Amino acid sequence: MDDDRFRLLVQGVLDYAIFMLDPQGRISSWNAGAERIKGYRADEIIGQHFSVFYPAEDVAAGKPAKELEVAAAEGRLEDEGWRIREDGTRFWANVVITALYDDRGELKGFGKVTRDVSDRRAAEVALRESEERFRLLVQSVVDYAIFVLDPQGRISSWNAGAERIKGYRVEEIIGQHFSVFYPAEDVAAGKPAWELEVAAAEGRLEDEGWRVRKDGTRFWANVVITALLDDRGRLQGFGKVTRDMTERRNAEQALRDRGRLVGHLVEAQEVERRRIAWDVHDESIQSMVAVGMRLQLLASRLPEPAAAAVGGLDESVQAAIARLRGLVSRLRPPELDHHGLVEAISAYVEEVAGRWELAHSVRDELTDEPSPEAATTAYRICQEALSNVHKHARATRIDVTLSTVDNGTRLRIADDGIGAAAGEAGSGHFGLVEMHERAEAAHGWLSVTSTPGQGTTVECWLPKLPDVTGLEP
Repeated sequence: MDDDRFRLLVQGVLDYAIFMLDPQGRISSWNAGAERIKGYRADEIIGQHFSVFYPAEDVAAGKPAKELEVAAAEGRLEDEGWRIREDGTRFWANVVITALYDDRGELKGFGKVTRDVSDRRAAEVALRESEERFRLLVQSVVDYAIFVLDPQGRISSWNAGAERIKGYRVEEIIGQHFSVFYPAEDVAAGKPAWELEVAAAEGRLEDEGWRVRKDGTRFWANVVITALLDDRGRLQGFGKVTRDMTERRNAEQALRDRGRLVGHLVEAQEVERRRIAWDVHDESIQSMVAVGMRLQLLASRLPEPAAAAVGGLDESVQAAIARLRGLVSRLRPPELDHHGLVEAISAYVEEVAGRWELAHSVRDELTDEPSPEAATTAYRICQEALSNVHKHARATRIDVTLSTVDNGTRLRIADDGIGAAAGEAGSGHFGLVEMHERAEAAHGWLSVTSTPGQGTTVECWLPKLPDVTGLEP
């Protein structure tokens, strides 16, 4: 009864081909799984030699007979390889052949269990191919040094980018400790070991600093170290990606140097303007005021027509004084030093907009007075922006807004002029280069937006306090 149940179980299995072979390899039983996997019905296959399932090249090589010999000698054999269905198609099979002996130890045949593992093999092949493509990709990358370290920091792989950036050939560097890339002072300070400790503890580490090529020259590198863990979370090593950032750093340094130079030039210009303004005010204007007072006194004592002639001279002196005061205001408006940014800009807008016959407004939304440096920069940008409006915009109105935003001062100047097409706003003919440089020198920003027929808006933002960050490392 138990034998019947076992036979029914074997016959009903669909995922495995389970069948018997006689000692010569001829098929003597066949289950439903064998029919599904191999395609033969029982009446078609019983009595045939099992080599019918093997590709021609395996049959020619004697593989079926060798497998039975090994199974008979060792009790069982397991193999994976190509097998053939009835329709001639191939599938990848996992095969177990078990020798069957009677009580006297005589070979009675073989039990054969075959499973179609084509899907699994296809996945494994796809994975291997993907890994190979990734390996080839990594090996071919030349802009990044990509290599693997063992848990102690010794180099175990090396790509073309690593050779290009660091100068070592693969046979020169494999097995060496990665600290060879660090300057002596970093090695002495234990930086390489510390970086591996941090990467192991936190999963990754990113750093920028000096590294050393084979020829001893230094380069500025961006480095990412990633801990490589197995399925059980055990550290197997580190992946290291290094990029040569020397050109970027040099460009940033040049930009910083240029910004500092512009800042120094702007500061020197303001100092010179203030000196000239004070000299003109304290010497020329005061002297001319004294001359005017004497002329007025003289005119009051002279008879006509001499009094009228002296009065005409006084008018000329007063006109000259007014022009000098206008020059002083343009060089260094006294309102900026004595009354603040809003008062200075309001006075300037009132003067020039009235002269140019422009409707205008100045809106004060400041909640905090800007620093003297920021106030001077904002005033100069306003001067240049209004000059551009007068020269190019054909506007009828200008609106200026001052507000406190993000711990800094924002200046917004909008006109209703002809505007400019996208991409042209802020181009050279608008004369905005100096405004951009002033804003950047003050560690702020400036933007220009414009629409044809709808005017142009100039906005800048300046920090309240001078920025002391961003200096070279």
